[in-house]
Amino acid sequence: MILLVRIIRVRSNGVPDVPLPLLSLLLVVFSLTTGEFVIAGILPDVAGDLAVSVPAAGRLVTAYALGMIVGGPVVTALTARLPRKPLIAGLITVSILGNLGSAAAPDYPVLLAARFVAGLVVATFFAVAIATAVSMAEPGREASTIAKVALGLNLGIVLGTPIGTLIGQDLGWRATFASVAAITAVALPMVLRLVPARPGATGSVLGELRVFSGRDVRLAIVLTALGNVGVVTVFTYIAPLLTKLAGFGSGAVPVLLLVYGAGAVIGNFAGGRLSDRALMPSLIWLLTALAAALALFWAVSDVRALAAVLTFALGLLAFAIIPGMQARVLTSAGAAPTLAVAVNASGFQVAAAVAGWLGGALIAGPGLRAIFPAAALLTVAGLAVAVHIHRHDTRPAPAKV
Repeated sequence: MILLVRIIRVRSNGVPDVPLPLLSLLLVVFSLTTGEFVIAGILPDVAGDLAVSVPAAGRLVTAYALGMIVGGPVVTALTARLPRKPLIAGLITVSILGNLGSAAAPDYPVLLAARFVAGLVVATFFAVAIATAVSMAEPGREASTIAKVALGLNLGIVLGTPIGTLIGQDLGWRATFASVAAITAVALPMVLRLVPARPGATGSVLGELRVFSGRDVRLAIVLTALGNVGVVTVFTYIAPLLTKLAGFGSGAVPVLLLVYGAGAVIGNFAGGRLSDRALMPSLIWLLTALAAALALFWAVSDVRALAAVLTFALGLLAFAIIPGMQARVLTSAGAAPTLAVAVNASGFQVAAAVAGWLGGALIAGPGLRAIFPAAALLTVAGLAVAVHIHRHDTRPAPAKV
């Protein structure tokens, strides 16, 4: 935790410049993200210890994602009127208990249930964190402010996931989930001290839900789900893809996750700046580049040097699209941004849930290598949605008679 804060402080003299309230939110996002993505690095260990197949272990990602899919709209709607600080404390406490339950799970079904519980509150916390950050942002800087909170996502991959993988390899995968719970518990009092107290929503739950009657909000959520499902599928099975196709040893996986995370950090801030300048055009070009990178990875996945370079490129492009997608939801949501962002986070988790199932089905069918072209095609589908949204935005208004 001290190392993480020092890294952020050094970078705060340069590009990120993260204020203390955003920093405290970032640290919780870091721990929650580590808990979500670290399964990618310990997937073979979990499968071996619990005597299940790798595709079955991949469904642990689906269970966590389903928790976020359910929790995003339900938990956010039910807690919309609660003051923010007590709500944050409750959400983080549930996450801690879910990760402790994962560490102590005696068998695969209990671990599935614990991952579901851990995921229930994450979308709501992300939504509260992003809405809080945007409320403190300067006009026209919303996407780059979101990127500052989303730095926690990047660091969860660049630091949390490889460190969690090393812990799992040395001390067992249960120690990984216990460590995530510990980091989250340390971050909680920082949020309660530094984040300004804010009231909950004043309207009714029904009023909040009306935000989804808008076409723009619905399309923004579809864009998030389709635009991310391909690359999330690749990341879910990154350990076997790198070891069985590219020929890396298992000891290289944490290093390559670090490479992926380094790309994610750069992509996050680049994507935030690009989105501030031209939101939908930047998303279109980034999704195009992501689809091309996935297709290229398929062609050269057995060449170690190129696989390492493309691992970096995937991290960069996968996280460059996130600030713009979140900003699109916020600008479309109007009076109910927290619920819209929470459901958008659920949209991302629809992608994660599909990723766990799809990757397993591809491994059982055409084989591990087929994940790459499938991911590229799904990204192209997300690109088509982005193009449709941009065309609708730029369509001339009907002439008044």
